[in-house]
Amino acid sequence: MKNGKKFAALLLSAALVTACAACGNDSESGEAVGNVETSEEVSNSGSEASDESSEASDESSEASDESSEESSETSEESSEESQEASDESGAEGQAAGDVLNYADYMAAEMDSQVVVETYVQAKQSWWEDKATVYTQDQDGGYFVYNMACSEEDYAKLTPGTKIKVTGYKGEWSGEIEIMDASFEFVEGGDTFVAEPKDVTAYLGKDELVDYQNQFVSFKGMTVEAAGQDADGNDVAFLYNWDGSGAEGDDLYFQVSLDGQTYTFTVESYLCDKDSEVYGAVKALNIGDKIDMEGFLYWYEGVNPHITSVKAAE
Repeated sequence: MKNGKKFAALLLSAALVTACAACGNDSESGEAVGNVETSEEVSNSGSEASDESSEASDESSEASDESSEESSETSEESSEESQEASDESGAEGQAAGDVLNYADYMAAEMDSQVVVETYVQAKQSWWEDKATVYTQDQDGGYFVYNMACSEEDYAKLTPGTKIKVTGYKGEWSGEIEIMDASFEFVEGGDTFVAEPKDVTAYLGKDELVDYQNQFVSFKGMTVEAAGQDADGNDVAFLYNWDGSGAEGDDLYFQVSLDGQTYTFTVESYLCDKDSEVYGAVKALNIGDKIDMEGFLYWYEGVNPHITSVKAAE
């Protein structure tokens, strides 16, 4: 009996030792599991931090690119504005008084301000402090219409006088002119009176307009009938273009060359009824051969303002 109790006690002790060992293993396993979970959490946290850092880096790179693009656009806009300002400044500088040569004057836009230095060739009219004059330099002609001018200064505008004209380039029925102009005398300037340029060979050709407003000549042309009088008879000239005028008005007459007929005019403001050319045209007969000089005016085509008519040489 005593030995049976001892054996039972031994069994109980063994069971207790086994239970304690199992308990210890469970604790270590739990700590290991906990450590694994903690390690995974730390790893995940580090990974998330790394991702966030990468995203921040990408955002920083995008912001840098956007900043660079904005800076480039701002620089381009600034450059364009600077160029526009420079162009405007250049245009204003030219408008402010740069003198144009004839080629630049002809190339200038219509209605733009122009400044030229030129020489008076003839005066057409003065009225209420406005003068209309034919001018020319060595390169081309300039018709100046309604230029501000006192009566006293108008008397000083003798042929050859050099003047500086500021006005606006315009066109009327094909005639290129300087309008709304002012002028000043070029003190100490030289003088220039143009010799007539023979443009007979250019009649009917496109090149003729290149001599517009210059002092020109026409040679060996034949007088044609300009119209009819009240009795139905052919006449060599008309008062006004349609014959509706009277003594003192413009004279219109027609001349031909190589089968083509052209209308020429004695402008009564330029050459009045007491002038030599006015009387010469009134004395013309149909069939006369004549030489002429005048200014190559334009109105719906060539319409020279004639200042001299003589029998052809």
